[in-house]
Amino acid sequence: MLRHQPRTESAGRLAGSSKLLRAMNESATLAHLLDRGTLTRGDLRELTGLSKPTTSDVLRRLTDAGLAIVVGHTRGGPGPNAEIYAANPAAAYAVAVSVKETTDLARPEFTAALVDLAGTVHARVHDRVDLVKADPLVAIEEIVGRLTTLAGLDRTGISHVHLGVPGSYDADGGVIRHIDIAGFDRAGLVAQLGERLGASVAVENDVNLAAIAERGRGVAAGLRTPERAGGDPASSFALLWFGEGLGLAIDLGGSLLRGARGGAGEIGYVPVGLPGQGPRDMQELVGGPAVVELAAAHGLTASGAADAVAAAVDAAAHPATGAGGRAEAEKFLDELACRMGQCVGAVAGVLDPPLIVLAGEVAQAGGEELARRVRAAISSTIPLDITIAVTGIADDAVLLGAVDAGLRTVRDSLINALRANVPVG
Repeated sequence: MLRHQPRTESAGRLAGSSKLLRAMNESATLAHLLDRGTLTRGDLRELTGLSKPTTSDVLRRLTDAGLAIVVGHTRGGPGPNAEIYAANPAAAYAVAVSVKETTDLARPEFTAALVDLAGTVHARVHDRVDLVKADPLVAIEEIVGRLTTLAGLDRTGISHVHLGVPGSYDADGGVIRHIDIAGFDRAGLVAQLGERLGASVAVENDVNLAAIAERGRGVAAGLRTPERAGGDPASSFALLWFGEGLGLAIDLGGSLLRGARGGAGEIGYVPVGLPGQGPRDMQELVGGPAVVELAAAHGLTASGAADAVAAAVDAAAHPATGAGGRAEAEKFLDELACRMGQCVGAVAGVLDPPLIVLAGEVAQAGGEELARRVRAAISSTIPLDITIAVTGIADDAVLLGAVDAGLRTVRDSLINALRANVPVG
């Protein structure tokens, strides 16, 4: 009996090694399909270094498991047409939700999208929810239900929900902090949402998500990719959000600085001046209500900060505007630029990033005209070489960032499941 025992152990080790190798091959192949979009067997052999039979075997298992599909055939080359493979878009679905503050903190705006594994948007909804009457859990659950209905899917098909909020999530405490929207600071909210939806739920600061979108789709896309950054500061940038609230995202070579409890970037709380003398903090200096108040002082009436800035830019640009109105619009924009410049200067003085992106409703409304005035305001006061650019995202940057982050989470989950040797077929 003893003489046979080593064979059994050896056979077990070989079987385990074979399963591990198979899992590694499957995860590597799926990762390439997710990254590259479409590939032939030949392409995959070159990328993975696997033999032709092994590549065929891996693709068969991924196809049988519903993780890969044949999307076409090559034409015109020598020899038989080769099958073209892609990750199966229907292998997983995710929902991205952007929660935005309004002047009424009990009635935030929700924008949400349902996407497949390829990133195709199957449904999108936008709504303003009265959280005095509706619980946040119920509100988000109903939004997910509407999305799945519009997309013709069962809600059980949603594997992940990515939530963007004007606050920061403390995972250890299980609570969203620094948020003023009614009901969202309740302890256990995120865990309860996951239980109700039967899906994983991730929460991220809205400005961090805007930075993710900016790196992937906006003016920061030209920076060197994180894989090639090598710790080079030139691959980093900061994003300042000017809207109803203020926010800062710090991208260090593709990694976001979140702080010990997720509170990094809450620049609205940074004190300015002395107690009892003017605005207490950055939010009171250049947050949404402050911008509306400043506009009113220059004779500009608007329902919100972004509307006020858009009206001022329009008045300053058109000669048909009365001289008095044009002059007041110019003064308003210059004073607003000076206030924004204090935020930009604080960020530049502490971080010295190669690029600072101006984002949010106010920055978008002001566009290059306001950005030009911000550059002028800080050029004579800050002895640093600061590159300032307006966001390149025209759509809801928070939603797009949540889509990108949610897809990354779902894709990583599929790949990690294969690496962990979870059967795929």
